[in-house]
Amino acid sequence: MINLQVRGEKGTIEARAEHGVVWGSELAGLDQSAFPMLGHLLPYADTVFNHRQVSTLLAEVPRLPAGVVTDAVVRELVELGRMVLDGRGLYLWFLGD
Repeated sequence: MINLQVRGEKGTIEARAEHGVVWGSELAGLDQSAFPMLGHLLPYADTVFNHRQVSTLLAEVPRLPAGVVTDAVVRELVELGRMVLDGRGLYLWFLGD
């Protein structure tokens, strides 16, 4: 399970998702050239996106093939991503197991 958080520059947790991203063949098989942000997630490592990277990530979300992530994850991902874009010094963290 990959959990999502928004953290500040000093590592403070500003928000977190209730639902996590389940690692599966659909996510592992994303074409990294078509999905440069989500295609580089790893199940056992943390991945951090800054403000500019979150913009690219949010553009990928509507193009995701069905079944890669749940609708609940999509909603929370968009919500947390917008929080990063609207804030200052915030980062979107994907926390692998």
